[in-house]
Amino acid sequence: MEGIAIVGLAGRFPGAVDVARFWLNLKNGLESICALDEEGLRASGVPSSLYHDPAYVRARGLLEDVDMFDAPFFGCTPREAALMDPQHRLFLRCAHEALEDAGHDPRRYEGAIGVYGGASLNTYLLANLCRDRAFIDDFTRAFQAGSYDVLLGNDKDYVATRASYRLGLRGPSLTIQTACSTSLVAVVTACQALATWQCDMALAGGVSVTFPQYRGYLYEEGSIMSRDGHCRPFDAQASGTVFGGGVGVVALKRLSDALADGDFIYCVIRGFALNNDGDAKLSYMAPSADGQAEVIAMAHAQAGISADTITYVEAHGTGTPVGDPIEIAGLTRAFRASTSKRAFCRIGSVKGNVGHLEAAAGVTGLIKTALMLKHRTLVPTPHFSQANPHIDFGSTPFAVQTRLEPWTGQGAPLRAGVSAFGVGGTNAHVVLEEAPGLPTLPPGRPHQVLVLSARSAVALDAASARLADDLERHPQRPLADVAWTLQSGRRLMAHRRAVACASAAEGAAALRAAHPPSVAPDSAPMVAFLFPGQGAQRAGMLADTYAAEPRFREQVDACCEQLQTHLGLDLRSLLYPDVTSQEAQEEAEARLRQTALTQPALFVTEYALARLWMSWGIEPRAMIGHSVGEYVAACLAGVFSLEDALALVAARGRLMQALSPGRMVAVRAPEGDVLPLLDDPSLSIASVNTPQACVVSGPAAAVDHLTVRLLEQGLGWRLLATSHAFHSSMMEPLEIPFTQLVQDVARQAPRVPFVSNVTGRFISPDEATDPRYWYRHLRGAVRFADGLETLCQMAPLVLLEVGPGQTLSNMARQHPARGPQHAVVASDGVDGALEGDPVLHALGQLWAAGVTPRWMDVHGGAPRRRVSLPTYPFEEQRCWIAPPTPSEEGAPAERSAGSPSATALENAVT
Repeated sequence: MEGIAIVGLAGRFPGAVDVARFWLNLKNGLESICALDEEGLRASGVPSSLYHDPAYVRARGLLEDVDMFDAPFFGCTPREAALMDPQHRLFLRCAHEALEDAGHDPRRYEGAIGVYGGASLNTYLLANLCRDRAFIDDFTRAFQAGSYDVLLGNDKDYVATRASYRLGLRGPSLTIQTACSTSLVAVVTACQALATWQCDMALAGGVSVTFPQYRGYLYEEGSIMSRDGHCRPFDAQASGTVFGGGVGVVALKRLSDALADGDFIYCVIRGFALNNDGDAKLSYMAPSADGQAEVIAMAHAQAGISADTITYVEAHGTGTPVGDPIEIAGLTRAFRASTSKRAFCRIGSVKGNVGHLEAAAGVTGLIKTALMLKHRTLVPTPHFSQANPHIDFGSTPFAVQTRLEPWTGQGAPLRAGVSAFGVGGTNAHVVLEEAPGLPTLPPGRPHQVLVLSARSAVALDAASARLADDLERHPQRPLADVAWTLQSGRRLMAHRRAVACASAAEGAAALRAAHPPSVAPDSAPMVAFLFPGQGAQRAGMLADTYAAEPRFREQVDACCEQLQTHLGLDLRSLLYPDVTSQEAQEEAEARLRQTALTQPALFVTEYALARLWMSWGIEPRAMIGHSVGEYVAACLAGVFSLEDALALVAARGRLMQALSPGRMVAVRAPEGDVLPLLDDPSLSIASVNTPQACVVSGPAAAVDHLTVRLLEQGLGWRLLATSHAFHSSMMEPLEIPFTQLVQDVARQAPRVPFVSNVTGRFISPDEATDPRYWYRHLRGAVRFADGLETLCQMAPLVLLEVGPGQTLSNMARQHPARGPQHAVVASDGVDGALEGDPVLHALGQLWAAGVTPRWMDVHGGAPRRRVSLPTYPFEEQRCWIAPPTPSEEGAPAERSAGSPSATALENAVT
């Protein structure tokens, strides 16, 4: 049978708020059973006569903050959360965290995810809600016909299905109940479902928290409970167990799927089995060595392994004088079926650390063992000094693990067994094997984009701090794997932050900088491409992108090779001059100021960059270009083929450069204020870039005369570094030759809408295919401000500048039609935030604005590996209905009849 991979872990245990702390406690051999004081016992309603009894044992494994819950995150109202059994809430939270640890967002996961879990008896209902007689009467009278908020929040039946509903999971959803073996039986049932293709991923586990938590017990000779408040598995001084609270959930997948998906694999479940003792034992509650031996042997047989390949067993190990010898006898009988070796297999029980977690006990032992396999480390079993006199370990395959030490396999894969046996006789056993070795992946691109989202700015800052800490703790982990896990395996929420970095240290520093987050719109925004025109060019523009992005480089190379016949040179020598030669740089800058080279250089760069964005799934819903930039839009829209567009742009630049020189001046004033000053007919409005700024073009003498009038009017102006008077009457000699050039190439109606510079509106098919339009485009004013206003009628929208510089981005940010539903992103050098590949910083900004790229294509078309990363920082509030206040004698005080919602719910969330 194919193995089942454990790909995610989550849990909360006595003394451990998460799995990481749990592992630290295990390594240190720490016992997390609490000694209870009189003040706490009194506050919990324990009568003083009871806790002063010499037989009363003041010990329990406590779970912290069980009254806290992030109700809005899970779509619950405060009242619904307060009425709900905290066990349901804890299981739901851990189910979410297990998926996050596995690196899978259930909303984007294509397969079916099942849920298998169970809980202990709901004492929150009994102790906190049903202490009010009127509440009980109301609930029982309405049972099955009403009071659904109480019923659905407290019946065990809804533990698993609530998780499926709140997390959007479509696989089988089963509540499992077999007492102490519940959670391991849930794991086995999930494995069966995966093996038979009932689901593609499964969450399995259990929860046990009973109330009041802060309570001890009366010790009785011969009972299951410990005399001294410590659980001492297999020890001569063992007298029983101590109960506690905990929750654990594991995420499971078929091994082949986990390998194909690049999942992190803690270990592999190679075999599993379930059975029941039947009546072959002394009593209903008694264990059976026969039943235990059979279930272990069945798991070995299914795994297809010999028992002598198993070098650790996580026992049920309750620390009872009778139960432990029976368990060792059953284990020995199962192992002796295939080996006669002695003392080769270590044994331990997590109950020595945290006590008996009842419905969560089995999965707790499983998580412990999975962590040991992951770290190839054996952890000590607390409180063991001398073996139970009824256990002859020397004649068995087993020896109790008493110290922290490396776990070595001498070339063979490490294997372990995990047992859980329930009162009533349902037994479960699984065989675990360490994860297979995986080939090393290439490191990925030098820079990566790390993305985080949350429901609030506060939670986002907390998530950023958590991730920064984690990056600093694991500096050698492949950054590409961290990025992939965050990009593909986390729920998408409104408050977002993205940082681009080349190392873990860089990423941590950027996350700690705490730049204000973006807030993505409720629906995915459309994207509009903005292509800049002449003046944006520079030598070395997007050179880092050329070096880092194969798709961009391929497009640039192909375009430049086609242009050689038109330009008589390889444009790449000017686009990417030798950075070590100042002379080469200066020559490239000078030549790129020649219109005949400027326009093809801009077209190539912008076209290649657009194709890069589109290869990552950033598809434009609309486009606008500034002057020559409109040719890029037309080419991408299918009006011109790439070959024809390159030829036209090269000819356009060559023809324009051959004209008489002229000048252009930018004026900081509205078009309406400037037009009356143009008393020379040779002057033209060349472009209207914003409602408050325009450009005038014409002969040098006429422009110089205009600047004098501008000074007299107190209007700001700036001469542009151009050689010709573009978009003016000085372009009119090109009407016939350029119109004929366009006439000679094929033209098609646009497949993607783009805005016309001539009209400021979306271009019509007739305009786009009319050769005379392209002359008017060359001669007339660039009505870019009008075009932006047209685009801003779309919302939500991201305006993405696709080209060098930030000229159009700045214009868009200043436009009065732009509102909060219009984000603006520049592809090149945003705020100087990233050295190396500015496009990746822009990609992060796009994601933060609500645009979801095809992350796999960003990573070159193949998934990376998923890694375990910090989970979501829930913003928990108190969701709790308190029981009646105890009287001074320790007995519950009387309370008048009435629903708890009338009083307690007022403080349910504080």
